[in-house]
Amino acid sequence: MIVMSADEINILKNGGFDKSKWMQLPRDVVIGHCALDQLPAVCADLGLGRRVLLVSGHRTMEVAGTRVRELLAPRYDVSVHLVEACTPDECRRTEEAARAAGADLLIAVGGGRVIDTAKIASYNLDRQFISVPTAASHDGIASSRASIAEPGGAASLQAHPPIAVVADTGLIAAAPHRLLAAGCADIIANSTAVLDWQLSHRLRSEPISEYAVTLALMTAEILMANAHAIRPHQEASAWMVIKALVSSGVAMAIAGSSRPGSGGEHKFAHALERLAPGQALHGEACGLGTIVCMYLHGGDWRSIRDALRQIGAPTTPKELGIDDEVVVEALQMAKTIRPERFTILDGGLTHESAHALVGMLYQE
Repeated sequence: MIVMSADEINILKNGGFDKSKWMQLPRDVVIGHCALDQLPAVCADLGLGRRVLLVSGHRTMEVAGTRVRELLAPRYDVSVHLVEACTPDECRRTEEAARAAGADLLIAVGGGRVIDTAKIASYNLDRQFISVPTAASHDGIASSRASIAEPGGAASLQAHPPIAVVADTGLIAAAPHRLLAAGCADIIANSTAVLDWQLSHRLRSEPISEYAVTLALMTAEILMANAHAIRPHQEASAWMVIKALVSSGVAMAIAGSSRPGSGGEHKFAHALERLAPGQALHGEACGLGTIVCMYLHGGDWRSIRDALRQIGAPTTPKELGIDDEVVVEALQMAKTIRPERFTILDGGLTHESAHALVGMLYQE
């Protein structure tokens, strides 16, 4: 006799709401003039311990790291670890330095490579870290994603966001304007990243967060609307961009992925970085990819280009010092970067169509 039971059938078995989500966000965010002076108070507020590993670069140690060490020295045991790049070896060395120092907390003082190295090392060590950016060149200052250099090119890894961000607008405004412009381009890239996410949602039923979409788009739109106000070495400009970078990081935390800020334009950027390493800043490459992807989506690509021009970011391969054919190859290669992430570039571009897209970048 066959006994039938509904015990293993889940449909309608539990009528309760069982959806859950874990979002990690920075706890303290301090942005403004002389914000660096607030770092001891931030550390005291967090109460994570008295042994600190200060992670910085050789140049950024001179610019801000020494000042950070002086500020913390009266109350904290500060060890210093200098890094050159964000590579697997550098991350391992940073972990070893933190263990040797018995660090309760890591503080990253520098640009994207320094912050990403501390982000990965602290994640692997199950320690918190504070982000102290010396430039506003990309949205990694407040996000959980980290870009690590590997032999085949840069790879994006999931880690954790900083527990605090301390961004001194005077310090950031003093950095080369190219870095600020690249950070703006990385934010404007949200415009096409969201379109790619929505496309994947429609075609492949990828889950989507409307809250994350709204925040990411709003951040890009506000920055574009104020592109005329982004000027070299102005603290007001640094203030605006840092707030946008933090907001973009929060959108990623809400989404649980980098989808709100990373689509086809980022896949193109990573391909370009592999083909022409060191030629373009990450944000600059994303800006170029955003123009192309917005054109393919049928959107207002000229507004994207005009905003980037106003900010002072490059909008053509020539302005990046990269041959057009290399950009053509990067557009075709983009679909091989993170193939699990569907974007407008994943349908595949012929050489002729990619060449035409590059030609479009030079149109007036």
